Amino acid sequence: MSNKKECDHHKGKKKRIFRQVFWCIAVFLFIVLVTILLIWAILRPTKPTFTLQDVTVYAFNATVANFLTSNFQVTLISRNPNDNIGVYYDRLETYVTYRSQQVTYRTAIPPTYQGHKDVNVWSPFVYGTNVPVAPFNFVGLSEDQANGNVLITIKADGRVRWKVGTFISGRYHIYIRCPAFISFGSRSNGIVVGENAMKFQIIQRCSVSV
Repeated sequence: MSNKKECDHHKGKKKRIFRQVFWCIAVFLFIVLVTILLIWAILRPTKPTFTLQDVTVYAFNATVANFLTSNFQVTLISRNPNDNIGVYYDRLETYVTYRSQQVTYRTAIPPTYQGHKDVNVWSPFVYGTNVPVAPFNFVGLSEDQANGNVLITIKADGRVRWKVGTFISGRYHIYIRCPAFISFGSRSNGIVVGENAMKFQIIQRCSVSV
């Protein structure tokens, strides 16, 4: 009988120790989480701002039925508005869409770190050779080009991390959307910068979501 009581006593003691350890870990994790949230709330992180400065068109050929060959150089300006938060751009790819359809390949921008209040300027080439365009979009594209104005959207998607002191957050998706009007023929307001190349000053604020 005494052995049974002793075993029950040991089991009860182990349960109490287990509960104490569990609650210590839970309280520690809670304090860490609250601390991170407080720091986050005090610093008030703001997503980066993007501006499409210009677009240089080297090729834009939609004469072959349902296919588009294009070549652009786009200049994107990114600014980190935060005083105490840095931004890691782990991956960022830019491409062009027309009426929500991707009409170029993706071009990767090299990974970089953007410090407090820093500004980065990227000028990637974005192109596509004989990219198939949906028939209903191709009709609209041909009409827009014939009318002298084509609305395209420069897009960039990727992953970012935030740096606060020595703390680095997990990865977040970032989506950038920059509309741009490209004009042709007599309506063109571009600047000739080379043989068959036209540069358009856009200065368009982009929408950014994280």
